[in-house]
Amino acid sequence: MSKVLISGTSSGIGKAAAEKFLSMGHEVYGLDIKPSSIDNPHYHHYIADVSKKSSLPDIDGVEYLFSNAGVQGHDEIKINLMGSMNVVEKYAFNPAIKSVLINASSSAHTGFEFAEYSASKAGLLGYAKNVAWRLAKQYKATCNSISFGGVLTSLNDEVMNDEKCWKAIMDVTPLKKWVSLEEAGDWVYFLTLINKSCSGQDILIDNGEKDLNCTFVWPEFQ
Repeated sequence: MSKVLISGTSSGIGKAAAEKFLSMGHEVYGLDIKPSSIDNPHYHHYIADVSKKSSLPDIDGVEYLFSNAGVQGHDEIKINLMGSMNVVEKYAFNPAIKSVLINASSSAHTGFEFAEYSASKAGLLGYAKNVAWRLAKQYKATCNSISFGGVLTSLNDEVMNDEKCWKAIMDVTPLKKWVSLEEAGDWVYFLTLINKSCSGQDILIDNGEKDLNCTFVWPEFQ
C-alpha cells in the first residue's frame, strides 16, 4: 500500500484523484482548507492553507504527490504558484518519493484566461521542470505537470449551463467534449503511479482545443 499525498481533496479534480487512489488500495493523505468530503478508512484529512508553510502538517515518507490545490479569481500567484511550491518543497524531497505531479492548466500554454491565473499556472510549468531535475539527481523520481483544458466540474457551471457559451466552446473543441472528473483522476493515477520514465514534461489534456483547432477549409475536413 503506497503513501499518497494530494492537496485540494475536498472537491473537484483533487477529490476525484484521491478516490481513484483509494479505489486501487492506497493510503491517501489529503490537504484542503475545507473539511473532508471523503469517507474511507484509508483516507486522512488535514485542514491546511497551502499558501502558508506553517499550516502544512508533518507527513513523513510520501511516495506519490499530486500538488493540485488552486483557485481562480483571487490570490492566484500566492495560492496556485507559491502554494504548490510550498507543498512540493515540504513533502517531495524525501528518500521514499517516487513521483510528483503538479496541476497546471491549458491556460499556461495559451494565456487565454484571467491574467493572474494564467501567470500562476505558467509559472508551474517552469517550476515542475526544476523539480524534475532535482528529483532525478537526488532520488531517481519523476516529476511532471498536467494541464487540463475544460473539466466537468461545478467551478465551470457558469459556462456549462449557458447554452450559448457551451456551443461556442464546443465549436473550437475538436473532440466535442470536456474531461470528466473520473477521467481526470485516471490521468493523475497514470502519470504518478503507472509512469516510470516520463519526467520534466507537461501533459496537455484539452480534447484537441489548442493544437488541433486548424483553420484549413475543404469539404472532407468539415
